[in-house]
Amino acid sequence: MKALTWHGEEDVRIDDVPRPQIREPTDAVIEVTATAICGSDLHLYDGHVPTMEEGDVLGHEPMGEVVETGSAVENLEVGDRVVVPFTISCGSCWFCEQDMYSLCDNSNPNAEMAAAEMGHSPAGLFGYSHMLGGYEGGQAEYLRVPYADVGPIKVDSNLPDEEVLFLSDIFPTGYMAAENADIDEGDTVAVWGCGPVGQFAIQSAQMLGAGRVVAIDRVPERLDMAQKHGDAEVINFEEDDVYDRLMGLTRDRGPDGCIDAVGSEAHGMGVSGVTDKAKQELGMQDDRPHVLREAIKCCRKGGTLSVPGVYVGDVDNLPMGALMNKALTVNSGQTHVQRYLDPLMEKIEEGEIDPSFVISHKEPLERGPEMYETFRDKEDGCTKVMLTP
Repeated sequence: MKALTWHGEEDVRIDDVPRPQIREPTDAVIEVTATAICGSDLHLYDGHVPTMEEGDVLGHEPMGEVVETGSAVENLEVGDRVVVPFTISCGSCWFCEQDMYSLCDNSNPNAEMAAAEMGHSPAGLFGYSHMLGGYEGGQAEYLRVPYADVGPIKVDSNLPDEEVLFLSDIFPTGYMAAENADIDEGDTVAVWGCGPVGQFAIQSAQMLGAGRVVAIDRVPERLDMAQKHGDAEVINFEEDDVYDRLMGLTRDRGPDGCIDAVGSEAHGMGVSGVTDKAKQELGMQDDRPHVLREAIKCCRKGGTLSVPGVYVGDVDNLPMGALMNKALTVNSGQTHVQRYLDPLMEKIEEGEIDPSFVISHKEPLERGPEMYETFRDKEDGCTKVMLTP
């Protein structure tokens, strides 16, 4: 089968690889009908995520049609149309029973590798390094889905792929980010990063009662999208000082909730931005924490910082003094996707949101390598790439 594979920094190729097979009774195999390139895939593309191996199949935002099921799979049948969460979860460990699916104890076969780095292992993820399981991803013609009774959600309606595909990751991720911001009715919420996750965080914050959402980015297409689809006020951080603007908008109080939807490759202005990039390139820090620093500075006293943006290791010069003395709460984590599938599917079916608004490019899988570069460089107005095998 054809698949997008990783061969090193800035080197993604379309290769012929073996078609996946049932390995465990709880597996299913799907024929992929739509998949996407995620912003966190760009951390792989840029070489910032360790334990990738040449030839790894990429992708963690797939959907498709079930073509085979293991003997223990009871809720899926051949021919079912499904969306597959990026988190692989067993459904029976203590964490899954608490609906904390991204912390599953059993789905990462390389848990010791992850625990050596982080203290404990999170769940295995599709197409996202051997530290997180070494699972083949969904930017391919077929995908093996472990724990198939727990992960995929069936699409019983006639909704097109582009409206339900993002239940695999970015819609639940944006929604959980907004939940993690502890929003009360009428709150002001600031969202750093107007990529796809940021866009869904903006709309989700309003679903959860925010009175005002402020979106921060530098890419005109993304800021326009935040205004048009999210009814957000916007700040272009290349034109305005973010702290000064937020203080002006909140009578010097600061936003009640701050969402970092950027993660490890944040672009900072001035000396700190240059220093962060240099330290990362020299191996002195793993991530560029400009947004974390700025959000801590801007958030109101007693406010909440929500971190859906992906970080892979250590950061430097994090203002812990400000975090502690301002009594900020920090909520973070990979998304517990399975927790949100049914309620967010309902929102889509009822017309409360059409997630396809983030898609700027629909391309065949074969164009994946060049679309990685286009998406990373934000060329051609690219905000989100949907691929069809």
